[in-house]
Amino acid sequence: MAPSTACWITVGPADQPGTSILLAPPAADPGVTDDERRTITEMMAKGTSGWIMLTTSDLDATFEQVRRRGADVVQEPVEQPYGIRDCAVRDPAGNLIRIQQLR
Repeated sequence: MAPSTACWITVGPADQPGTSILLAPPAADPGVTDDERRTITEMMAKGTSGWIMLTTSDLDATFEQVRRRGADVVQEPVEQPYGIRDCAVRDPAGNLIRIQQLR
Protein backbone atom coordinates (compact mmCIF):
# COMPACT_ATOMS: atom_id res chain seq x y z
CA MET A 1 0.00 0.00 0.00
CA ALA A 2 1.31 3.44 -0.91
CA PRO A 3 1.82 5.94 1.91
CA SER A 4 -1.09 8.29 2.38
CA THR A 5 -0.58 11.98 1.73
CA ALA A 6 -4.28 12.74 2.01
CA CYS A 7 -5.40 15.80 3.87
CA TRP A 8 -8.53 17.86 4.21
CA ILE A 9 -9.50 21.45 4.81
CA THR A 10 -12.57 23.15 6.22
CA VAL A 11 -13.57 26.43 4.57
CA GLY A 12 -16.42 28.89 4.98
CA PRO A 13 -17.44 32.51 4.53
CA ALA A 14 -15.85 34.89 7.05
CA ASP A 15 -19.17 36.68 7.64
CA GLN A 16 -21.02 33.39 8.39
CA PRO A 17 -19.02 31.63 11.13
CA GLY A 18 -21.68 28.93 11.47
CA THR A 19 -21.22 27.83 7.84
CA SER A 20 -18.39 25.53 6.83
CA ILE A 21 -17.56 23.08 4.06
CA LEU A 22 -15.17 20.16 4.58
CA LEU A 23 -13.14 19.40 1.46
CA ALA A 24 -11.45 15.99 1.42
CA PRO A 25 -10.21 13.70 -1.34
CA PRO A 26 -11.88 10.33 -1.90
CA ALA A 27 -10.73 7.68 0.57
CA ALA A 28 -8.76 10.18 2.68
CA ASP A 29 -8.61 7.66 5.54
CA PRO A 30 -5.01 6.39 5.82
CA GLY A 31 -6.32 2.89 6.63
CA VAL A 32 -7.80 2.46 3.14
CA THR A 33 -5.90 0.10 0.83
CA ASP A 34 -5.06 0.92 -2.79
CA ASP A 35 -7.74 -1.56 -3.98
CA GLU A 36 -10.34 0.03 -1.70
CA ARG A 37 -9.31 3.50 -2.88
CA ARG A 38 -9.85 2.44 -6.53
CA THR A 39 -13.27 1.00 -5.66
CA ILE A 40 -14.28 4.19 -3.83
CA THR A 41 -13.13 6.33 -6.76
CA GLU A 42 -15.16 4.16 -9.18
CA MET A 43 -18.23 4.40 -6.95
CA MET A 44 -17.92 8.19 -6.73
CA ALA A 45 -17.68 8.38 -10.53
CA LYS A 46 -21.06 6.58 -10.65
CA GLY A 47 -22.55 8.87 -8.00
CA THR A 48 -22.91 6.12 -5.40
CA SER A 49 -20.31 7.14 -2.83
CA GLY A 50 -20.39 10.91 -2.50
CA TRP A 51 -21.90 12.55 0.57
CA ILE A 52 -22.57 15.90 2.14
CA MET A 53 -23.24 16.93 5.75
CA LEU A 54 -25.78 19.67 6.45
CA THR A 55 -26.93 21.18 9.75
CA THR A 56 -30.28 22.49 10.91
CA SER A 57 -31.74 23.99 14.07
CA ASP A 58 -34.79 21.66 13.89
CA LEU A 59 -33.86 18.17 12.69
CA ASP A 60 -37.35 16.70 13.00
CA ALA A 61 -38.98 19.43 10.91
CA THR A 62 -36.22 19.30 8.30
CA PHE A 63 -36.42 15.51 8.11
CA GLU A 64 -40.21 15.57 7.63
CA GLN A 65 -39.89 18.20 4.89
CA VAL A 66 -37.24 16.15 3.06
CA ARG A 67 -39.26 12.93 3.47
CA ARG A 68 -42.44 14.62 2.13
CA ARG A 69 -40.49 15.69 -0.95
CA GLY A 70 -39.68 12.07 -1.71
CA ALA A 71 -36.11 11.60 -0.48
CA ASP A 72 -34.89 8.03 -0.10
CA VAL A 73 -34.65 7.70 3.70
CA VAL A 74 -31.52 5.88 4.85
CA GLN A 75 -31.76 6.68 8.56
CA GLU A 76 -34.48 8.47 10.51
CA PRO A 77 -33.38 11.03 13.14
CA VAL A 78 -31.44 9.35 15.93
CA GLU A 79 -29.04 10.27 18.74
CA GLN A 80 -25.61 8.95 17.79
CA PRO A 81 -23.25 7.45 20.40
CA TYR A 82 -20.66 10.12 19.50
CA GLY A 83 -22.93 12.91 20.68
CA ILE A 84 -24.85 14.31 17.72
CA ARG A 85 -28.42 13.80 16.56
CA ASP A 86 -28.72 13.21 12.83
CA CYS A 87 -30.50 11.50 9.94
CA ALA A 88 -29.52 10.40 6.45
CA VAL A 89 -31.16 10.40 3.01
CA ARG A 90 -30.02 9.77 -0.58
CA ASP A 91 -30.47 12.19 -3.44
CA PRO A 92 -31.67 10.99 -6.88
CA ALA A 93 -28.03 10.32 -7.95
CA GLY A 94 -27.47 8.06 -4.93
CA ASN A 95 -25.33 10.50 -2.95
CA LEU A 96 -25.64 10.29 0.83
CA ILE A 97 -26.84 13.43 2.60
CA ARG A 98 -26.47 13.48 6.39
CA ILE A 99 -28.32 16.19 8.32
CA GLN A 100 -27.41 16.94 11.91
CA GLN A 101 -29.02 19.19 14.48
CA LEU A 102 -27.10 22.26 15.58
CA ARG A 103 -26.12 22.32 19.22
